[in-house]
Amino acid sequence: MTLPPILRPLRDPALALLWGGLATSAVGDQLFAVALAWIAVGVLGTAAGYLTALQAACVLAIALLGGRWADRREHRRLMIAADLGRALVLAGVAAAWLLRGDPPGWTLVFAVVALAAGQAFFRPALQAMVPAVVSSRAALPAANALLDTTDRLARLLGPGIVSLLSGLLPLVHFVTLDVFTFLASALALTGIGKLRALPPVAATEHETALASAVHGFVALRPLKLLNYMLLTSGIIYGTWFGTMFLGVPLLLERSGGGIGGYGLVIASYGSTNVLATLVIGSLRAPRRPALMVLGGVALFGTGTLLIGVAGALVSGWWLLPALCAAAAFGAAGGPMEDIAVAVLRQTRVPHGDQAAVMRAFMVSGNLGLLVAFLAAPKVFDLLGAGNTVMLCGAAIIGVAVVGLARHRNATA
Repeated sequence: MTLPPILRPLRDPALALLWGGLATSAVGDQLFAVALAWIAVGVLGTAAGYLTALQAACVLAIALLGGRWADRREHRRLMIAADLGRALVLAGVAAAWLLRGDPPGWTLVFAVVALAAGQAFFRPALQAMVPAVVSSRAALPAANALLDTTDRLARLLGPGIVSLLSGLLPLVHFVTLDVFTFLASALALTGIGKLRALPPVAATEHETALASAVHGFVALRPLKLLNYMLLTSGIIYGTWFGTMFLGVPLLLERSGGGIGGYGLVIASYGSTNVLATLVIGSLRAPRRPALMVLGGVALFGTGTLLIGVAGALVSGWWLLPALCAAAAFGAAGGPMEDIAVAVLRQTRVPHGDQAAVMRAFMVSGNLGLLVAFLAAPKVFDLLGAGNTVMLCGAAIIGVAVVGLARHRNATA
């Protein structure tokens, strides 16, 4: 039987193992993220945004200050250490939660910091490791799309599991499940080392801390499209998180919706995400990537705008299906942008610069996230959730319009 192009990389045992580990941990992350967002909004209201601001600040600080140290470590081992560290911290959080009987505020802070630190080390190492695991350069679009499905499947399965289990399983055990998924990811990465000999890391031993912090930004300056996406990723990242992890819970809470409804909105987003990834991942790399990248941003922004419109104009029973439909519509744009940008990073950026470039994207994205969530409580209180989300959607559409006007013919 002939496999679809996006599934063909799974014939490689090393890549199949990597995909399985990432998919497992991504589902666990979504279980925890949905539970955390709901608990935080219930306890802190709009001030729950400060937790996400803290997470962004941690990622930002570690990506800037820890890059020089991380680049001297073998990528696979660094990823294993990040998984084990997150599992250990979350196990402690779950234990404290069980002993007390409810979630102490410090456990939420502790969990956010641990996950942020792990992400700051894990994602750049993964980005740099993928080309070494994939058997050929031609297979990179399908391989990136396949790995991209891990997060997107998780947005479908994780919230769906929350909806099903929210009445049966105490929220603390969504943290417990996340612990086991990190352990599964570490085990998968250990197995890859037995299947595939990965190239040694060529670190810049004499690079200063400042040079290391800006290395990725400097490397992307000649690549106009990637540089534009780097500089605007904070707008996209901050507004999307503000919408999905603060705006939607607030809209549902004020209309009498529960965590099951919130999980359904995220699952609706995830369903279209997965379908779009299967389609985009089966295509060849486009000759004019700017049209795919920025077209995806425009679609994504339109969906975000529609979430705000639904929140401002729809009420009662109709609000939940309206939010689900808007989220599902916008989700189709995510893979168009993400897969194309990932392939460009891996094919147009020298291998030795790829981890630094991924860190630069994380710095830019989390800086936007930090600013957005520091401002979010006041903005949501002032404008209301529906109007604020509409503003977020308009900002994302603006990024797409400016980018198409300036870089529609750029090849990288």
